[in-house]
Amino acid sequence: MDRNSIIGIIVIAGILIVWTTLNKPSEAEIEAARIKKESIELVRQQEIVQQKIEEAAALQNPKIENPVEKAAQENELINLYGSFADAGTGTQEFITIENDLLKIKISNKGGRVYSVELKDYKTYAQKSLVLFDGDSTVFGLNFFSQNRSIITNDLFFVPSEQHSQSVKMRLYAGADKYIEYVYTLDPESYILDFDINFVGMNEVVASNISVMDLKFSMYSPQQEKGAENESNYTTMGYKYYQGEVDALTSRGKDEAREELNSKLKWVSFQQQFFSTILVADNYFANAIIEFESLENSTEHLKHLKSTIGIPFEYNSKSTVPLSFYFGPNHYTTLKKYDLGFEEIIDLGWTIFGWVNRFAIIPVFNFLEKYIVNYGLIILILTILIKVVLFPLTYKSYLSTAKMRVLKPEIEEINKKFPKKEDAMKKQQATMGMYKKVGVNPMGGCLPMLVQMPILFAMFRFFPASIELRQKAFLWADDLSSFDSIFSWDIDIPLISSFYGNHISLFTILMAIALVFSSRLNTGQMNDTNQQMPGMKFMMTYMMPVMMLFFFNNYAAGLSYYYFLSNVITLGQTLFIRRFVDDDAILKKLHENKKKVVKKSKWQERLEAAAKQKGYKSPKK
Repeated sequence: MDRNSIIGIIVIAGILIVWTTLNKPSEAEIEAARIKKESIELVRQQEIVQQKIEEAAALQNPKIENPVEKAAQENELINLYGSFADAGTGTQEFITIENDLLKIKISNKGGRVYSVELKDYKTYAQKSLVLFDGDSTVFGLNFFSQNRSIITNDLFFVPSEQHSQSVKMRLYAGADKYIEYVYTLDPESYILDFDINFVGMNEVVASNISVMDLKFSMYSPQQEKGAENESNYTTMGYKYYQGEVDALTSRGKDEAREELNSKLKWVSFQQQFFSTILVADNYFANAIIEFESLENSTEHLKHLKSTIGIPFEYNSKSTVPLSFYFGPNHYTTLKKYDLGFEEIIDLGWTIFGWVNRFAIIPVFNFLEKYIVNYGLIILILTILIKVVLFPLTYKSYLSTAKMRVLKPEIEEINKKFPKKEDAMKKQQATMGMYKKVGVNPMGGCLPMLVQMPILFAMFRFFPASIELRQKAFLWADDLSSFDSIFSWDIDIPLISSFYGNHISLFTILMAIALVFSSRLNTGQMNDTNQQMPGMKFMMTYMMPVMMLFFFNNYAAGLSYYYFLSNVITLGQTLFIRRFVDDDAILKKLHENKKKVVKKSKWQERLEAAAKQKGYKSPKK
């Protein structure tokens, strides 16, 4: 090879290198190409899955008589299901088991619970209350067998035993090889025992399987009057094995998903007042739970989905004992099962939940035994709460009255230190005066802070109380939902979004009572503190207006309670004012000035420590 040839090759190589470098795609272009490729592959996979589903559906048509077509069908079933090919075709049939509380329909397709009806309850439209229903529900094991992904939800089980409150369904994979679902309904209970028996599955299921997926999903139907409020309480929850209870946050979210890689005791499909809970006698290995809102649906609120890991023993015979709870979110009913079910009821976190569990609910249940009308129960409950809190109300008023009568002396201090740079001196002088007369400037706030847990506890109690469901009082036809004296169908911008398409009278009464109560209380507050001129407007007018919008779609029982609470507070304040003499209070405060202020133990310890270091106390 001569020199010119070598030079030519080098030039060509250089050109290629430069051209390749200049035309090299950017990272963004590479990422876009990767996403495009994955999207194409995902679409292809979805088309394959859809084709498989259509093939399976076609094969599940009535039996073909033509021998050639029949043989082709059998081959297709074998290709799809392997050892489970014989279960690939059939006609859907139902078996019903029931007790006094539940009516459960079980389908031979998938061997699953097809629908659950609660006999003692009706929907707001007075139809039978069904927790879930229809072919859209998925419940089936998912595992690999002979290099095939098997989902038992698509296959036909064979009933082996059937009684009024129990049934056995078998999915055969050959002679003496089957998966058996055993359903046993407890009498007078919301519990359905559910055992999964694996017989001879070690010859069928892939040998490397230690955890088998159970896919369980349902469309949650609208049962109550207020769809928006019901949707806020519709979610999925779970309990860690020997641990705490938690749930997916549902308020204000269109979808949520969580992967749980720890052992679980149960997984719940929660509606506002009813739940379906799948419980492991031992534990679930893991789970993926998720929901998505169905805004365009008129019948369902959310699609609830789960993939739950079930421990699988690779033996000739093994059993996975499970159970279902199908029933109401009634606190005492859930609590009696001693599995933490009652914690799915949103009663508030920490101290608010404690107030509800250990105070409000026991008192409410006691009153329920003797009083039929729930409006009267709420009235008596409110009176009891206000009577118990009356000492705190009195102390708060008295503290405010002390601050009010000291107003002239506070003004004198303000005149003594008019400059902004003297703010610290003014504050010290004010606090010194308070100390001499024995007044705590926070004395009026602390009693109110003590009452706050009850205020917020009731905010959680009423919307979650199934006891109020469909209970009427005065014009409210359902205390668990909003009361409406006027409604409209036209969508009004902003108004419909923030206020709704109806007017709740209890909410209006609550707001009016709050205005009068706030005017009385903030009037005293502003008399004693001129540094917050906007407080009166905020508390007296802005807050009631905000509550008017916020509570319009909430439970009528809650608005009714706050209305009663404000009216009683107004009455208590007027009552206290008649017996509290401002002149007598001022006289006693002036007498306190003459008393020697006793040093606190903390101050004494500080002075003792100072003496040990050689410091002397300042002479008086």
